[in-house]
Amino acid sequence: MSLMCVGNHNAYGKWLKSAFVVFTLSLGGKSFAENRIDTQRPDAPELAAYGKHSIGVRQLEVINPNQIDILKLDTQKAQPTELPRYDRPLTLEVWYPALKSSTGNTVLDAYMRDGKTQVALHGKAVRDAKPEMTDSAFPLVLISHGYPGNRFLLAHLAENIASKGYVVVSIDHTDSTYRTKAAFSSTLVNRPVDQLFVLAQIEEMSKDKDSFLFGLVDTEDTGLIGYSMGGYGAVINAGAGVTKQAAMSQQGAPFGTLKRHQTGIKAGADKRLKTVIAFAPWGMNYHMFSHDTLQEISVPMLLVAGSQDDVSGYENGVRAIWQGATNVNRSLLTYDNANHNAGAVMPAPEESYVFDEELGFNISEHYIDAVWDNARMNNIAQHFVTAWLDKYLKNDADKAAYLELVPNSNDGVYARDEQGNPKPEHTYWKGFANRTAKGLRFERLAAGE
Repeated sequence: MSLMCVGNHNAYGKWLKSAFVVFTLSLGGKSFAENRIDTQRPDAPELAAYGKHSIGVRQLEVINPNQIDILKLDTQKAQPTELPRYDRPLTLEVWYPALKSSTGNTVLDAYMRDGKTQVALHGKAVRDAKPEMTDSAFPLVLISHGYPGNRFLLAHLAENIASKGYVVVSIDHTDSTYRTKAAFSSTLVNRPVDQLFVLAQIEEMSKDKDSFLFGLVDTEDTGLIGYSMGGYGAVINAGAGVTKQAAMSQQGAPFGTLKRHQTGIKAGADKRLKTVIAFAPWGMNYHMFSHDTLQEISVPMLLVAGSQDDVSGYENGVRAIWQGATNVNRSLLTYDNANHNAGAVMPAPEESYVFDEELGFNISEHYIDAVWDNARMNNIAQHFVTAWLDKYLKNDADKAAYLELVPNSNDGVYARDEQGNPKPEHTYWKGFANRTAKGLRFERLAAGE
């Protein structure tokens, strides 16, 4: 045993005992875990900090009528003359700028990955707070979770963005949540449709005098953030069609139901979408997209990935999407050695640190990364998402400097004088304190490259 291990043995023992006490308090009854989603570490980059606006949060229910009922299609039988239809329900969580005087409940009641355990997530947003009305409406940001996931999986990011003057709408995608998980084909077909349907619904509410969103949100300036399968949908809605091979494969979605998203058939990017941010977008590594279909992307795109992503792939997945979208300006933020959860997923609820027999793994594995701390990844994501959205939705030219960086953070040179002014040789990542821009890459490609 090393001297360091011996010296820290007592401290480790005290920590272990403390952790055991916290764990046992949460067993069998109401949890004492706080599960903060608003953590700002001391090493958080500059733009991760919460903005000037107080925050409200509300739940909405919407229904998309007459949608194809994928779950009622039987691939062992012949294709029906008419595809079965149903009214598709979606639950939304809306974060928005609220009155400064807002006080009240700041807890989000969310289900964990097991789909059975409800936990309390603590943040800054006040439930049902009165919205802050200004002379101009706030841009809209849609958030779309992975498979499975739920509308709270990226709650840390939703709340953070709302504090900076955005209305943020996160979607519970039916058949894709922890409690409704069903055939993957439903997610393939419905994810892009859900995203644009919610955009249309929010637009209607923004014009409805009886809605709290009346005059609050401007859907003509919309950004779409998707994680994993949410990123798959975002890539499609940015303009890329799926390949003919994917559309006609019975292993994906049955009876050609994915054809609506195929290249040459889909209408292209929605004009209300001004930019897309895709965390670990799934699909390229399974030939859902190709070099030709990616060239149809027509809005600026920020991609975020872990270099060891074993779900969406890195070189043959996220990075390939970044390289292939040659008709737009796009950037790629890489967390070196991180896996599929890079940047997007909130810290694991304390109650998730338990093995689930039905799932066959420790529930916390759904959230955590083997190398990176979740709060650290979240802060970095909040920083870059803020810079990107401010640039493309608010036309804030000052944010460009936060996105024009030496590609490898480890190569940045920190050189400031006694007054704190940068010297000519200073190339350190803007917004990062000395010694904190490590293990990251931020690469840019312009349209035509």
